[in-house]
Amino acid sequence: MDKKDLTLLNGINSPEDLRKLNVNDLPQLCDELREDIIEEVAVNPGHLASSLGVAEITVALHYVFNTPEDRIVWDVGHQAYGHKILTGRREQFCTNRKLGGIKPFPSPTESEYDTFACGHASNSISAALGMAVAAKREGKKRHVVAVIGDGAMSGGLAFEGLNNVSSSPNDLLIILNDNNMSIDRSVGGMKQYLLNLSTNETYNALRFKAARWLHGKGMLNDDRKKGIIRFTNAIKSAISHQQNIFEGMNIRYFGPFDGHNVKELVRILNQIKNMSGPKLLHLHTQKGHGYAPAEKDVTTWHAPGKFDPETGERIVDKDPNKPQKYQDVFGHTLLELAKQNPKIVGVTPAMPSGCSMNIMMKEMPERTFDVGIAEGHAVTFSGGMAKDGLLPFCNIYSAFAQRAFDNIIHDVALLNLNVVFCFDRAGLVGEDGATHHGAFDLSALRPIPNLTISSPMDEHELRRLMYTAQLPNKGPFVIRYPRGGGVLLDWRCPLEEIPVGKGRKLHEGSDVAVLTIGPIGNNATEAIKRLNNKISVAHYDMRFLKPIDEEILEEVGSRFKKVITVENGTRKGGLGSAVLEWMNDHGYQPKVVRLGLPDEFVEHGTVNELQHLVGIDADGIIKAVEEI
Repeated sequence: MDKKDLTLLNGINSPEDLRKLNVNDLPQLCDELREDIIEEVAVNPGHLASSLGVAEITVALHYVFNTPEDRIVWDVGHQAYGHKILTGRREQFCTNRKLGGIKPFPSPTESEYDTFACGHASNSISAALGMAVAAKREGKKRHVVAVIGDGAMSGGLAFEGLNNVSSSPNDLLIILNDNNMSIDRSVGGMKQYLLNLSTNETYNALRFKAARWLHGKGMLNDDRKKGIIRFTNAIKSAISHQQNIFEGMNIRYFGPFDGHNVKELVRILNQIKNMSGPKLLHLHTQKGHGYAPAEKDVTTWHAPGKFDPETGERIVDKDPNKPQKYQDVFGHTLLELAKQNPKIVGVTPAMPSGCSMNIMMKEMPERTFDVGIAEGHAVTFSGGMAKDGLLPFCNIYSAFAQRAFDNIIHDVALLNLNVVFCFDRAGLVGEDGATHHGAFDLSALRPIPNLTISSPMDEHELRRLMYTAQLPNKGPFVIRYPRGGGVLLDWRCPLEEIPVGKGRKLHEGSDVAVLTIGPIGNNATEAIKRLNNKISVAHYDMRFLKPIDEEILEEVGSRFKKVITVENGTRKGGLGSAVLEWMNDHGYQPKVVRLGLPDEFVEHGTVNELQHLVGIDADGIIKAVEEI
């Protein structure tokens, strides 16, 4: 379908235009919205299947509710492309995720229709509840809707929000978009509960009519409603032989309904939106709905890269001379180690394919655990296994590990347990932007006792650090590595121990010492080559932030008056800070220039663009060397 054939969508510049349509036009609009998303994402890669799956929900919400005065809080912006297109950003959508373009996820700094930050899962209910309570306290007749998926509902924060929803005066509407997916298949008890949760059709129709009648009589608008809700819940439990967890928390439950019947959604939303008290509308949807390739393989089509929208053929770089991704090297090495060490188990919070733990999961399913979107639980669960003799490799994206900070301290480091934390997507991740950059792990973790903190410069170093971490009595061990490809074509190497706390000198020099940690050191190597001995630069790969190599620091402090540190993380509190602290404590006073991420949130763009922007690419390092 050519853009000129998108007759309804072409006339919509805001939800106000949408609300002028006849309800019978909405199915066609949903089809056009999907077509527009497919055409754009085919050439400008992003998150596809999630947004296709909520086209009807998106249209129905903006049709029924008076946005932006009414609030729609999206849980994880993967699903919000249709929302962006309908709220005045269709012309700019071609810049999505590009440097200087619109943001990859909804953000209140970009649009008044974006009510809250939603880069990480499970926060929508808590945020929306806050808005609903604020509206009630200020006497505003404002509707607030939280849209959360069944995968995100597995997160602890979602349960905390539900618990508070049931006890705080509010009129919040929660829409549960149930597609049995996060990025990979949903897991855990909530997933199974939702699969089993069924409502007798006759009972559902009677209950729906009864709720409307009671609402019309004003019987659901005061304290009497709690007793009535408890009574109807008891009747339902008796009829269906099943207790509904949401109704057990005094949250009125409606559903499940077909989330792809937009006219029916409009009818239901209009009937329940003015009911007082918290409500949950349970909708069944299909991730990738309306595009056959995405329906067949939803994990791949979550973020498929470029593709031909007509044929569904993905445009994949099959260059045999391209290095493996760090995550794949991790996955293969973990399986290799697990075959040697029967104590090794794998833990991931809903990212088995994203972190490549699916490689071990396929061969050793009984030794791998996908715990759902629950990073804090992943850490404490790993701690429990380590306490009783297992050796967990707990793989979490760096930005998501922020949510497990207390668990790392209290449930692993305090007890000095043998848990290996593999922080994928560390440093700048590119187009996913500020919510996903792994900027803070080095500085956040460095003060914690008992932790070993490391970062490999290449794939061989990653394998050796993984081998080292699983040796006896290493305690909690952090290995961080970036998103995307490495630097070595032949990534396999012997598995050998690296002495903990020992770095290495990669290049001799006399004018300036450059200290790096992790793969960003390859930028320093390139910079030194391009300087071509115009300035004599010594290069040290520190490997470990903690314990830091004091022999290297002694050599640098005694030999060099000019030092540059480079790290793919925030400058505050990381490698540069550690070097300055050590030099001060030991009486050395070199001039130290710290290169890293600035004290601000870095936006989106390609990794190369962003590294250049913040001055940690080869050009930035050359400039720093020349200036110092």
